[in-house]
Order: sequence, then C-alpha cells, then structure tokens
Amino acid sequence: MASPFLHRVLEEPGYGWSRDGVAYKPTTAEIFREWRSRMNIFRTRKAWLPIMGWLWTLLLFPFALVFLTRYFSWTLMLVGFVYAMVWIGTHGTMYLHRFATHRAYKVRNGFYLFILRNLTVKIVPEEVYVVSHHVHHAMSDQAGDPYNATNGFLYCFLAGELHQPIRRDMTRDEYERVCSLVRHTGMRCNTYEQYLEWGSVAHPARLIAHFLLNWAFWYAAFYAIGGHALATALFGWSAVWAIGIRAHNYDLHAFGKDRRREGIDFDRDSLAVNAMWPGFVAGEWHNNHHLFPNSVRAGFLWWQPDISFACIRLLRLLGGVTEWRDSKDKFFEEYYRPYLAKKAGLATEPAPADPTTKT
Repeated sequence: MASPFLHRVLEEPGYGWSRDGVAYKPTTAEIFREWRSRMNIFRTRKAWLPIMGWLWTLLLFPFALVFLTRYFSWTLMLVGFVYAMVWIGTHGTMYLHRFATHRAYKVRNGFYLFILRNLTVKIVPEEVYVVSHHVHHAMSDQAGDPYNATNGFLYCFLAGELHQPIRRDMTRDEYERVCSLVRHTGMRCNTYEQYLEWGSVAHPARLIAHFLLNWAFWYAAFYAIGGHALATALFGWSAVWAIGIRAHNYDLHAFGKDRRREGIDFDRDSLAVNAMWPGFVAGEWHNNHHLFPNSVRAGFLWWQPDISFACIRLLRLLGGVTEWRDSKDKFFEEYYRPYLAKKAGLATEPAPADPTTKT
C-alpha cells in the first residue's frame, strides 16, 4: 500500500491520475497537450529538467550521424551495440535501479560512489529516475503509477516529462523527504528556496556541469583507445539506448497485458514479466525484481544470468561494496519450492472421476 507521501510526491498531469476512482487513460491529444505544457520554458523556468531529458538525448544523435557518414564499420557497429545494450543497460540496473532507488547494497566511500555513478556516458539524472521509481513500485499498473503500462506506449514513452517530475509546491518537510531519497547517490540537493525557484532537487548549473564533464571524460577515453571512430560509435549507440529506455517499463510490464507465466513470474501484484532480452543483457528479471525489489540480484533461477549482480560482486571483491541484501534464498523458500511441491502433488494425485462415466 502506497504511503500518502508517495501518492502526492509527483506532479499530477493536467488530465489527472484517475477519474471516478479508476486509472484514467488519456487520449493522444491530451498527452501531447500536456507534454507541450511541461516543455514550455517560456511559461516557467521549472520546465528546465524535462527539457534537459530530451536535450541530452538529442545531443547524442550528431555523434551517430558522424559515425554513420564518416567512420562506419560493422565491427564498430557491434562494439557500439554491446556498449549501449549491455554495458549502459547493466550500469542502469546496478546503479540507478538497485543502488540509487532500492539501496540493495552499500558503497564503501565517496571515491567508489563517484566511480559507480560515472561508469558510463551519463544520460538519466538520478532525480528523474529514483523518486518516480519508488512511486512505480508502490502503485504498479494502477492510478498514479508514472509509467503505467496499461495506459499505453505513449504514456510510458513520454513519462519522463509527463509523470516523473516531482511536485513543485511541496512543503519544506516534504521536500526534505524527497532529498532523503536521492542524497545517498552523491547528489547535492537544492536548498528549499532553490527548489521553489527551479522546481527540482538538482540545480541546473550542477547537473549541466556533471553531464559535460562526464561526456568530456568518456569521449576523451574512447578517443584515446580508438580515435573519433570508436568515440562517435559509442556515443551514437548511446542515443539508441536513451530512446529505448523510455519504453522499457512498457515492455517489461507486457504492454499492459497480463502475460505472466506459471512457474516463471511469481509476483502477482503487478503485470511485470521476466522477459528474456533485458534479463540476459542487463540482469533485469523484472518480475523477480518486483517480488524482491531490495535484492542485490534478480536472477534467481539457474537459467537467469544476472550480469548486474556479477558487476556488483566484482565491485565487492575490489572493496567498493560493504554489504548487500540478497533475496535468492527467500525466493526459493517462499515461492519456488512451494510451487514445485504443489506441482509434484498435483502430478501424483489421481485424476478425479468423470461424472459422465456410467458404472
């Protein structure tokens, strides 16, 4: 059950979360009308963060264009594909998802946190992801879920601007609670007065500086390894990930349909499924994650590899992780073994007599 705080922490769209107590599915016209309003910097400077979400994504496309027109090679296409789909996806899972949102593990100190935070090209600000993701888990596939898959693709694809920004009229105590959700990531939060001015936890100057320094470092590193060809390939493919992540939850909640499978998808409080592609490339076994959101791993069964957990494990071996919460044993105890026992019992029980058979 969502706390009252999580019910009101996000800025409600103009068309509302619900009507007559039922989750409201806005029309395409309503979605685009709200999107234009949220992106109107001339109406309010508080639109800066939604605008930044698209700006950083669009700035990646020139790298892709330069790569395709000047440096194209199939080898670099493959390298870029692996970097974006596997490494950036894995980093998103291990950092934004398991650490920043769910605190499934603890990092030793600021040095390791800095490394963890900047292991890839920066694309998603912590504030946009973390706060809304807490709400998503509290109200999955219900009214108020910022990326409710039952409301369609566009509702999820534009959620970063429509549904994920925090409210702009919180009290000082409410704002402090929001800061407590992200402060452990290393973010320096706005003062309450700055929040009232900018409508966000992050200050635009600090966020822009962080992104610019991160991009400059990674472009220089890639250039040192493989010149402009490698650098433009990896930055260009990062644009593909930046677009694809917008539909991530729509895909992982089976396009708003109930496609959960017996013996595979044990969480029944959401429409999340253990989809193969995100599971194999990033350890994002999403139904398992909804079952145990605070677990450092989500790949519980033998056929569910978890590359994100492997990276966290490596970080622990290097001394960067001090403790974690692993729910694998609890999953087997509470869900998988009872399922197998029930399945075996049903298999050994005699079939019921056919009432239509004459004796």
